[in-house]
Amino acid sequence: MELDHRLAFELAPVGLVISRNRIMVDCNVRVCEMFAMSREIMVGQSFQILYPSADEYERLGARMAPILNAKGTYADNRIMKRSTGETFWCHVSGRALDRHNPHAEGIWSFEDMSEQRPVKAGLTGREREVAAKLLEGLTSKEIGRTLGISHRTVEIYRARLMRKYDASTTGDLVHKLVSLT
Repeated sequence: MELDHRLAFELAPVGLVISRNRIMVDCNVRVCEMFAMSREIMVGQSFQILYPSADEYERLGARMAPILNAKGTYADNRIMKRSTGETFWCHVSGRALDRHNPHAEGIWSFEDMSEQRPVKAGLTGREREVAAKLLEGLTSKEIGRTLGISHRTVEIYRARLMRKYDASTTGDLVHKLVSLT
């Protein structure tokens, strides 16, 4: 029996998107369900419609380009936005088809992590980025290098997160970021 690649794409258990220049040129059923949008709405649109803000879209695009250029692949956990306005944690991974022009064409997967990691507090874009890096176990200095900001600025954002989540330590904050209760 021959494998039907189109059917495999359509019915994959994760959201899949094929892109050109950060525009979605095709997507599967699961990604449409995840973002609460039809294929007709998603195809031809910029990935920007999946982000909580245009600023986060631009910052992440700029940060992932050199990694895609060097490795050909990229993956992280980030907060994304459904068409309903609801934000959720999502594992995103992708592959550039041309490492030297990383946004030209790519294949991206999206896994909804909202059951394991609910979004609990209204966070700014930068707070979401810092929270994601804290969950990766990075220090303030490592987060600062990754995000292109000083470690002292990271500490300010971490302190804001601790207030919003009523956490007394960074370990307590991380626990509250991933806790289901």
